[in-house]
Amino acid sequence: MAKLIVADDHPLFRNALINAISHTFAATSTVEADSFEATCTALEANPDTDLLLLDLHMPGNCGFLGLIQLKKEYPTLPIVVISASEDPDVVKRVISFGASAYIPKSAHPVEIGKALEAVLDGDTWVPPGMRHLLVQRPGDDSDTDLAARVAQLTPQQYKVLYFLTEGWLNKQIAYDLNISEATVKAHMTAIFRKLGVATRTQVVILAQRLQLEAPVDRALKSS
Repeated sequence: MAKLIVADDHPLFRNALINAISHTFAATSTVEADSFEATCTALEANPDTDLLLLDLHMPGNCGFLGLIQLKKEYPTLPIVVISASEDPDVVKRVISFGASAYIPKSAHPVEIGKALEAVLDGDTWVPPGMRHLLVQRPGDDSDTDLAARVAQLTPQQYKVLYFLTEGWLNKQIAYDLNISEATVKAHMTAIFRKLGVATRTQVVILAQRLQLEAPVDRALKSS
């Protein structure tokens, strides 16, 4: 029996996923979260969580940056990424950034159950046709280096970085975080130092390496 947090901003998919899991996987309880901030709050309130099922496309989550932050804060917590994308490059990077499994949203409920059981047994799981992606190849360490730099950011610095990638002005960031503009600038200075850049533009360009394309399901909903 395991305690799960299901983090996805689409209520219908969360309900469908929880229902699918209930038929193939024994869970003591399931906690829901609809944003990156809500996910962090849920993890703080539930320190006995056994598994986190994470959608990379949520408010407050900048692509792979959220995954990197969560692995820094909860290094022993297995994180299972559930995504509409089946891009091999995305799968490979998710695992390299510390996820224990990558499950496409198209996966059959039985397959999801097998994946979660494998993760609880200490294994890494990806769809059978993508297992070759788990093999590290020469030259694959650039993402690892970038992830290590991002992992140096504090939670507040991560929030500032997220807003920078969204194009927010300093005064907008200060208002949303309820801090002064001087504090925002101090966070930005620390971000520049930790990421090894000198300008706001360079920060955004670097962060774009860790972003994803808009997911298919969200694109359809907005059309």
